[in-house]
Amino acid sequence: MELLQANTFFKDLKSKLDGDLHYDNLTKAIYATDASVYRKIPQAVAYPKSINDIKHLIKFSKKNKTSLIPRTAGTSLAGQCVGNGIVVDVSKHFTKILHLDKKAKTITVEPGVIRDELNNYLKPYGLFFGPNTSTSNRCMIGGMVGNNSSGTTSIQYGVTRDKVLELKTILSDATEVVFGEITKNEFHEKIKLNSLEGSVYKALYEELSLETVQNEILEQFPKPEIHRRNTGYAIDELIKTDVFSDSSEKFNMCKLLSGSEGTLAFTTEITLQLDVLPPKESLMVAPHFNSIQDCLSAVETVMQHDLHICEMMDKTILDLTKHNKTQEENRQFIEGDPQAILMCEIKGDTLNEVQLKAENLINAIEGLNLSFSNPILKTDDIDKAIELRKAGLGLLGNMIGDRKTAACIEDTAVALPDLASYISEFTKLMTKYNQEAVYYAHAGAGELHLRPILNLKKKEDVVLFRKITTEVAHLVKKYKGSMSGEHGDGIVRAEFIPLMIGESNYQILKRIKAAFDPDSIFNPGKIVNAFPMDESLRYVPNREEPKIETFLDFSDSLGILREAEKCNGSGDCRKLPEFGGTMCPSYRATRNEKDTTRARANALREFLTNSEKENKFNHKGLKEVFDLCLSCKACASECPSSVDVASLKAEFLYQYQQENGVSLRTKLFAYNNHLNELGSRFSGFTNFMFSNGFTSSILKKSFGIASKRSLPLISTKSLIKHYKNTINKEDRLKYIKTVYLFNDEFTNHLDTQIGIDALVLLKALNYKAIILNHMESGRSFLSKGLLKQAKKVANKNIEIFKDRITANTPLIGIEPSAILSFKDEYLKLAEDKTSAKSIAKHCFLIEEFLQQEIILGNIKAEQFTKEAQIIKFHGHCHQKALSNQKTSFDVLNLPENYEVTIIPSGCCGMAGSFGYEKEHYEVSMKIGEQTLFPAIRKASLETIISANGTSCRHQIKDGTQVETKHPVTILKEALL
Repeated sequence: MELLQANTFFKDLKSKLDGDLHYDNLTKAIYATDASVYRKIPQAVAYPKSINDIKHLIKFSKKNKTSLIPRTAGTSLAGQCVGNGIVVDVSKHFTKILHLDKKAKTITVEPGVIRDELNNYLKPYGLFFGPNTSTSNRCMIGGMVGNNSSGTTSIQYGVTRDKVLELKTILSDATEVVFGEITKNEFHEKIKLNSLEGSVYKALYEELSLETVQNEILEQFPKPEIHRRNTGYAIDELIKTDVFSDSSEKFNMCKLLSGSEGTLAFTTEITLQLDVLPPKESLMVAPHFNSIQDCLSAVETVMQHDLHICEMMDKTILDLTKHNKTQEENRQFIEGDPQAILMCEIKGDTLNEVQLKAENLINAIEGLNLSFSNPILKTDDIDKAIELRKAGLGLLGNMIGDRKTAACIEDTAVALPDLASYISEFTKLMTKYNQEAVYYAHAGAGELHLRPILNLKKKEDVVLFRKITTEVAHLVKKYKGSMSGEHGDGIVRAEFIPLMIGESNYQILKRIKAAFDPDSIFNPGKIVNAFPMDESLRYVPNREEPKIETFLDFSDSLGILREAEKCNGSGDCRKLPEFGGTMCPSYRATRNEKDTTRARANALREFLTNSEKENKFNHKGLKEVFDLCLSCKACASECPSSVDVASLKAEFLYQYQQENGVSLRTKLFAYNNHLNELGSRFSGFTNFMFSNGFTSSILKKSFGIASKRSLPLISTKSLIKHYKNTINKEDRLKYIKTVYLFNDEFTNHLDTQIGIDALVLLKALNYKAIILNHMESGRSFLSKGLLKQAKKVANKNIEIFKDRITANTPLIGIEPSAILSFKDEYLKLAEDKTSAKSIAKHCFLIEEFLQQEIILGNIKAEQFTKEAQIIKFHGHCHQKALSNQKTSFDVLNLPENYEVTIIPSGCCGMAGSFGYEKEHYEVSMKIGEQTLFPAIRKASLETIISANGTSCRHQIKDGTQVETKHPVTILKEALL
């Protein structure tokens, strides 16, 4: 379709849908990629709300000779959900759990239900859905069916295909058909139907009935004992049924549709067989090995011990976990520097049972004399190890530079007895190409995610991409293995299907596709009639690399473009609040792909790479995609690839405003410290204007501030004035330590009492606190993209502190967003990098400092009250990302009878000026309502709510009418 004609047609189509249809450049750019190496710009993206919407889309595609690419979370590794037609995203509206049959242990869901969300729902009933992918906290059941996903638990609970009982679908002629288990007689009745459904059954019968055909399938398809086999359509499963053999197994079309990648029908409802929850008690044995070969040689032995999980990680991934804040905490069980480890989880009904099993397992491992350490993990440490393993895919995106691990041969599976030999030959093949491959994942299932490291921006490596994949395909065929174990064929492996299953069997697949979808409107180019695996890549080979000048220093990532390119699409930013963490607050509020970390990185990469403008940042599409970014920094620590979107946003705003100017409201927020300083001279008048209903409403309306938002009041005296008035009073001769207290702009003018409490507390604990006449932190300038002003502030502060801050005289701060700038943005702004790094090394949140002093024995519980108190603490986003909220937890727990819990909340939703801005107010409050506000409302009236961020305290007050206290104030009040 021509662009103008297409837009006219899409406008008409959009008017017919209950849901929505987007065909703007931004949306198309966001949906051009998944978690694979491919990029295809779609014509449009649809968000259907109803079955009628999907029927309209099918009829439109058929009439206009375009196609539909179904998509849920978009975490496909083989390119299944990229294409040039209409991407149909069902993750927004098809998200209902429809019916649970507790007696039959079955459940019916829509395709957009998240796997872990489903299991949270099922847990009270003692049931769960077994297949468990590494993306389980955001992957959706529809995608799992499309890929026939399996994951870590397949050795106990099988693959998705084993669990699918019934599928409600819409066929390519827009008719609704339910596929499920049927008898042999019912099958033959289906053949007689004068419909597309009847034609499908008839075609299958004609194709698969002959004994010679069945023998060829059995001869060519992967070994049946490999339960992770996903190569092509599962016709090897269909011939096992009573329709085609003497078997008693009934025919179920769901066997074929599972793993068909949305190429045969469009699924709208899925009925699943559930399992009883696994035994509660568990232990994990994690043998460490000095070589990959030793590790794999142990797999057959350990698999004789009724394991629930048998996973492997190699040194490459283990080393990458050292550079990710979240995973650094999860890798504490690693001893020495292993080349590989296994994670062997044992479960049982009693602790004695699992301990006995663990002893037997360790005895067997030690008998092999292959491992050098066999640590046993318990309780939370098991969960941490599993999270470490799950992060493997995302961590691979954290490799700096253009050489990345390429998903092409990462899904091979062989029979367990063949695994060590297969890997031995594979390693020799990699050596031939000078490759140090990455090895990780499902060793117990005979499937390792093996990845070469390639620079797909270079033509010679694209050639290698094909060569390596081709040779590995032949090697897999030699062992009668599966080229696609669980990640599907997609684009990357589809053209190797004829080799893997034989040409005559491949022709059967093509005819089955034609029977279901004669006009090829469902996800073309996947499984049959494959797109070339070395075309439509994210990067044009041998391109002239765009030169992007930036104000911030992105040299750690080799430039801003490569910072954005670190995003590999794994979609960790789509996890919901119930699964913990903070990333990504805006997506959690809107459930729009556009508001994910992934979308922002993808959009920036797309525009910086392809824009023909002199200022490549000057696009309204980029302004739109960054609009709801709260700069919480969670992505820098929680994203396994550590994509720092807060810095990307700051740079974008700066560059965009170079062309489009800075609005009055932006200046108002950016220069709020100067305005607060002016207001403090007449604090009574200022506070009257801010608090009076009439005058405050005029101010809010004039400056685009939300009418329901309260305005912060100015302190009657600034902290610096208070300090200067008291500096020489009652000075002691000897202190434990001298510290420099950073008097941030928020504490100085808005939260002065907290600053005073900090000075009182430090002095009472025998620390000398010095406040210098320094600059503000520059946080407001950074958040609004006024980077020149932020740089000036950063350089001045570094100049002031560089000769004063040492290990013995640290810099400590009260407000996380201010003091932690020294550890983050200052390093990207500073002219004097050496001094900036030195200060950052000795710069701490006040809670961090106090925690260290408690550990050193300089601060003791005896200095505080013994009265009982219950405290609930909410940590600032920047503390979670750049420090650790456990420091606040620890110091608040110091008084003997204080009972402290951390509220498992993500972002509060305020994020500085974000929550004040009228267009962001609803999203801001929606974020607060996810976890934080309900937790506070549930607390007793006697419970103290603590928050160390000024924005957090303001948001909590506006959202719950509850006053909160900084940890410093609580400790000061607890002093004896």
